[in-house]
Amino acid sequence: MLHDRELLDRLAAFAPVKFDGEVFRATRRGLDPLAASVSGGRWMVPGETPTLYTSREHDGAMAEIVHHWSQLTPMPSKLVLVHTLGLRLRKTVRLGRVELVNLGVDWDNFGTAALGRTQAIGAAVAHLEYDGLIAPSARWNCDNIMLFVTNHDGREDGLVMRRTAEVDWRNWAKENFR
Repeated sequence: MLHDRELLDRLAAFAPVKFDGEVFRATRRGLDPLAASVSGGRWMVPGETPTLYTSREHDGAMAEIVHHWSQLTPMPSKLVLVHTLGLRLRKTVRLGRVELVNLGVDWDNFGTAALGRTQAIGAAVAHLEYDGLIAPSARWNCDNIMLFVTNHDGREDGLVMRRTAEVDWRNWAKENFR
């Protein structure tokens, strides 16, 4: 992928931050919770850097899977697994709302399928060899943490499974999205 030189320069100017704590990921049964996605998403172009999407909050992870599963026909009836992961990042970029808007993200459309600018930002962050990106969730009032696995040493470098809980995603959605 070709990267916008100005975007690369602006992102390289951010002081890297470290992260060491718990994150959450909601998955279907049978999916390895430590497996990164290559199908793309808000912060990565499909087929580019494998990215593990996580949330700083349990409810943030639930909001993401509820958003995606509620669009399926028929809607899944199975329980969701919410995994608590231990994650340590050594060189991460933290971007809040102000920084994202200054980088060209249209905040009014942040929660929509308009992903071009956020994908360009995520790809540029990965290209700069940061191991992660911390940015606001489009679905819940918390931060999400995206791990760029090609820039991270994985389990030896602080990605571990801590625990898993089953959650009825439809009941959670009814209680949290009235």
